[in-house]
Amino acid sequence: MSRKVAVIGLGHVGATVAFTLFTHAIADELVLLDKNEKKCEAEWGDLRDTLARNDYYVNVKWGDWNELKDTDVVITAFGDVAATIKTGDRFAEFPINTANAKEVGQKIKETGFNGVIINISNPCDVVTSILQKVTGLPRNQVFGTGTFLDTARMQRVIGEKFGQDPHNVEGYVLGEHGSSQFTAWSTVRINNRSAMDLFSKEERDVLSDVPNKNSMKVGFGKGYTCYAVSTCAVRLARAVFSNAHYYGPTSCYVESVGTYIGYPAVVGKDGIEEVFELDLNEDEKKRLNASADKLKTNLAKLGPEYLG
Repeated sequence: MSRKVAVIGLGHVGATVAFTLFTHAIADELVLLDKNEKKCEAEWGDLRDTLARNDYYVNVKWGDWNELKDTDVVITAFGDVAATIKTGDRFAEFPINTANAKEVGQKIKETGFNGVIINISNPCDVVTSILQKVTGLPRNQVFGTGTFLDTARMQRVIGEKFGQDPHNVEGYVLGEHGSSQFTAWSTVRINNRSAMDLFSKEERDVLSDVPNKNSMKVGFGKGYTCYAVSTCAVRLARAVFSNAHYYGPTSCYVESVGTYIGYPAVVGKDGIEEVFELDLNEDEKKRLNASADKLKTNLAKLGPEYLG
């Protein structure tokens, strides 16, 4: 069966997603969409010129929204990442990307698309919520990268501290993909040793700040970030195509807090299959609820129809 993916938004992130899908045999068909048609056609041409040297053949198309009708996975990567980098606040893109999300969501809906949407665009949880509302797709079919990226950054920092592969670090960063996110230290383990036993509270507080500082260093140095978040989106797309029942943090709808938020879930062929309640401590529960309240407050600014 042909695996068809569309990437909407071809800035640094979207183009990196498209290139990764193209070179890793994850998509058989790839559809490129962007409001900048010259950029869209240019990315299409650059990828097509790679075919004679690429290990896999991929049928690449561009500019036709009707191609979404039989697309399996849509990855949304629109927005102005420079605004986030400049301010350090992912909500800097709120006015632009909430409008973009409504427009893109409506275009997706009009095609009859009934696959899975994986959102990267910031503010990730808010944009994911808007896309779900506007497209009318079931919540399980629309989710975002969310704190999947932030968790990876945390795993890198803890792994480096112990000279370990980041894969050896378990646990989650939860909440908004933004300023109210937090490391749920009660969930973090290194080679099956609890981080609560390995680090004092002061050490945990210091370590909690390092991943975001690292990401801002990358952002200020390059003017954007692209590799890490693109890898996260592609990993989730692979989980959908392989029906992997992959368990990891995403921006998913969590009933207990009433909004899309960074939280672990099981990802399979239909998107989010299940969200398991974590056994968090009281402080972590308070921080999760506070983060959810922030997200709902911002969604309320767009109108009551975007809540719940």
